[in-house]
Order: sequence, then structure tokens, then C-alpha cells
Amino acid sequence: MTRTVPRHRTALVRTTLSRPLATALDDGIITTAHTVFDYGCGRGTDLQRLDDRGITATGWDPSHRPDTERTPAQVVNLGYVLNVIENPAERATTLREAWNLTEEVLIVSARMTWDARGLRARPTADGFITSTGTFQKFFTQDELRTLVQDTLDAPTLPAAPGIIYVFRDPTRANALLATRIRRRTAPPEPWICEQLYAQHTDLLAPLIDFLTQRGRLPKSSELPEAGRVTHRFGSLARAFAIITTATGEDHWLQQRERATADLLVFLALARFDGRPRYTHLPHDLQHDVREFTRTYKAACERADRLLLASGNPNLVTLAVNASPVGKQTPTALYLHTSALPHIPPVLRVLEGCARTLTGTVPGANVIKLHREQPLVSYLSYPEFGTNPHPTLATAHTVNLRTRTIELRDYTRSPNPPLLHRTEEFLHPDHPQHNELAHATAAEVAAGLYQHPERIGTLQGWRSELARHQGLLGQPK
Repeated sequence: MTRTVPRHRTALVRTTLSRPLATALDDGIITTAHTVFDYGCGRGTDLQRLDDRGITATGWDPSHRPDTERTPAQVVNLGYVLNVIENPAERATTLREAWNLTEEVLIVSARMTWDARGLRARPTADGFITSTGTFQKFFTQDELRTLVQDTLDAPTLPAAPGIIYVFRDPTRANALLATRIRRRTAPPEPWICEQLYAQHTDLLAPLIDFLTQRGRLPKSSELPEAGRVTHRFGSLARAFAIITTATGEDHWLQQRERATADLLVFLALARFDGRPRYTHLPHDLQHDVREFTRTYKAACERADRLLLASGNPNLVTLAVNASPVGKQTPTALYLHTSALPHIPPVLRVLEGCARTLTGTVPGANVIKLHREQPLVSYLSYPEFGTNPHPTLATAHTVNLRTRTIELRDYTRSPNPPLLHRTEEFLHPDHPQHNELAHATAAEVAAGLYQHPERIGTLQGWRSELARHQGLLGQPK
């Protein structure tokens, strides 16, 4: 096809690893054990960044590296290529060509609709011709995922806004989704150290770690140290009995309940791409099903009820009211991402439905779950935890009814929204909760919250602080 625009001008010289590849590293999609091929690598700066990390990577680009052989690799990156192709049929062809080189995972990324804000460009076909003469097509998240699914007919999983993973093995997709849902909870402290437990703490530590993560006893194949533990205590069950005696049974019952909820949330969300067959589940999830729900049919039925409940505004409101964590307002529940595992399963599924569209939103550390509308917002407060009153940088709001994502950017605003009472966003066990609560109590005692309508923005808060200081300085 004859090109009508100079695509080579869109290639960037990066000083850091591109966002799709950095995301794949964080998710464990790319490790030093993987080979990577960058399809449309531009000037090749990502290749150098991967090489610096000890990762074997090669790349091809029609303008900058046309003579490089296009070779199969375990992970193939199609980074910001589709958005510079003017012809929809050629986009599909390019997707298939990259997929044909993929042995395990294809990473597809494209620019999002909000990237077009402020762009100097004229519309053409389904995109724009920029001031530099290049073509840009801006996608919604759902549009990009639909293009990938319709073209490749393979398991997909959104990694982040504008980034989609495509898997050869559906088990790999299900494992990553389950990992996102599952959380790690610290064992109870302090331990009630009985003699036998105290003598064998190191030997029992791997078993405790597994129980903490999975809420159940491991199969022998899941715990490399199982033989040693069994040799000393007779069985894993007897070792667990010693642990519960030393640490308290209630904690482990809670871990089992948490792990069961993790499984049901995973199965509820897995339905979006066609719930996997039992045989397509990773072996650890198969063991979870048998342990927590006995049969896969029973697990799926419970997950379906949970999914239906997450779409019922009345049940969502009841779950918000019952949430043991988060800051409740008349319209929403706000919580720090670290508190997400502690909210009712219905709300976890609601948030998970939004994440099936967005993937992981970079920098988002506060989640807003709306009560009466199918909206979930991912809010970025860069100073949360270091400043008792962090300001809002960006807000990604997912509309589950329309399957769209809206971005609001406050990074250049002179008066961004501001948080107060930040301890309310955290679980009480969070290490910063008490410190932030003390700061709030001092501010309440000083009268700074007497006019909440004035202090919701940075300038309003500063004005109230200045007014308060002025009152303190007045003679009595």
C-alpha cells in the first residue's frame, strides 16, 4: 500500500522504557527468561532499555529497521503502531502479522481519545492529520479491545488504559486475572508462641505463607517444603493444627472466607470474556474450587449471583452502607486501593467490572464507587501518604453502562480538589492510619473543619488556613 503520510515521523526517542513494556514488566509478562520482539520498534530505544535489564530483545520497523528479520518471540510488542495506520484493513493485517510471531503474549497499545485534547490537527477518515503531517487514530478502550478480539479471536486482558494483552494460552490470562484479584494479608501478630511452634518457626514459615495467601492447605506439589513439614509433624494438617493453636483460629477462618471471596470475584469477572472451562484454570485455582465450593458448577452459580448483584443499585447501596472501610458520602464510597480487598464482594466485583475495561490505571491510589450510577472512578493523588491533604492529579471515570472512560486532568489546574480526613480512606490496620487520624483530630480541634464547603479545593484550604491564622493572631 502506498503511504499517504510520513509515519516515520511518529517514532520517538525515549529516555525511559515505554509504558506498555514497563507495564508488562510489572505484571511479570516479561522477565529475563523471556524473548521479546518489538514489532514497529521505531528508533529502537526500547530495545536498549530491555537489554540494560538483561532481557533478550530484537525489533523491526519499516522505516528505521527495515532489514531486520521478523522472528518469533515469546512476547511481541505492538506499541503505538495501530494508531498511525490510516487504513482499517491494514491495522487488522498488522495485528495478525504481529500475532503470527507471538509464542505466548502479544502486547497491543494505542493512543486514547483523551490524547487528542488540544491537538492541532484536521479530521480525516477515522482519525486526524497532525500539524507535522502524520496520521493519528485515537481509540476508546473498548474500541481497541474489540478490534483486537474481532481480529485475533484470542483471550485478551486489559493491562492499563490503551494497553491490551493477548494470550496464546487462556490459562495464562486466567492466572493473571486471579493474581490481580487475590491479595496478600499479613499473618497475625504478635504470635502466641507455644513451645512446639517456637521451635520450628523457620520450618513452618513456608506453610504459613501459603495459608496466608491461599486460605487453604496446599497440595504436596504446591509446597516444595511439604516433605520436610510432613516428616516432622506427620502431615500438613497436623502442622496446621499447631499453627492455629499458636496463632488463633479466627484469623485463619477469615483467611478462608477471604480466599473464597477472591475465587468468586475472579469467576464473576472471568465471564466477560467467556468463563474458562475448568480444565483451562491454573491448577492452583482448580484446587481452590474443590476446597471452597466443591464443584465448578456451584462456584460459577455463586459467582453469577454476585455479578448480578453488582449491577443492582439497591444492593450496591446496601453494600456501600455495610462496608467496614472507606469514606462514605451521600453519592459514593471512597477508599484507598490498599483497602480494596476489605470491601464487600459485591463492591469488589463492581470495581473489577470497571477494571476489565481499564486494566490498571497508572498512579491511581483512590477508588470512588458511585452508589446509584454504574460509575467507578480511579483517582490519582501523588502525595497520598506523605501529605495529609493531597491534591488530585487525574481522574479516570469508567461508565459501565456505556463502556466508556473519561479522563479529567488537574495537573495544570491552579485550584485542584483536595482531600481531608485521609485516614478514613484506609483500613484501620494500615500503618499510616493512626498518624493521619491524629492530624485530623488536631485540625478539628483547631476549628479548621467548621466550614467544609470552603475547604474542598487547594485555594479554599489555603484561604481557610490563612483565615484561621489571622484569628489566632487577633488580641483576645
